[in-house]
Amino acid sequence: MSGSPVKIAILFSGRGSNMRTLARHIARDNVPAELVLTVTNRPNAAGIAVAEAEGIACTIIDHEAFDSREAFDAELDATLRATGVELICCAGFMRLLTADFVNGWPDRLLNIHPSLLPKYKGLHTHKRALEAGDAEHGCTIHYMRPQMDDGPIILQKKVPVLADDTPETLAARVIEQEHIAYAQALDIALTKMAGA
Repeated sequence: MSGSPVKIAILFSGRGSNMRTLARHIARDNVPAELVLTVTNRPNAAGIAVAEAEGIACTIIDHEAFDSREAFDAELDATLRATGVELICCAGFMRLLTADFVNGWPDRLLNIHPSLLPKYKGLHTHKRALEAGDAEHGCTIHYMRPQMDDGPIILQKKVPVLADDTPETLAARVIEQEHIAYAQALDIALTKMAGA
């Protein structure tokens, strides 16, 4: 790797809270990266306003405008490559990406998931942890692989499950840890890239 900052894109579908935290982390002088683009697949995503407020370019690629996952992924891939992106952070990006897309970005595609993987892949993780009677829950940042919520784990953060927890109270504590964990995991990934 050269000494130039690693060009990063963040993909999101919702509120953009992890995107905002990552953007502010990347903007720090000691982080050898540059956030060049955010992309959302939902034209009404609340995170679009977050990107605008942070002064970050945001591209909308509405998945409903495409006939197939493959066509959407091809447009997403072309958009990222045209901007010179080197590392992609999925932050609440609620799309299953095709194997061709994922395999085209080997160890350059990070994802955050609100569970202690390999537990509770998919949706409703907080509810499932409570129903299982787990003593702890948390979040995972990992390198993405074609299988959903699979791939080498970079970092996990744990929170205790309290006796009076609801899915909402548990989610609130987990997202606090997500904001800490994703920045730390990004630093690890950047260090790994620098040594590549």
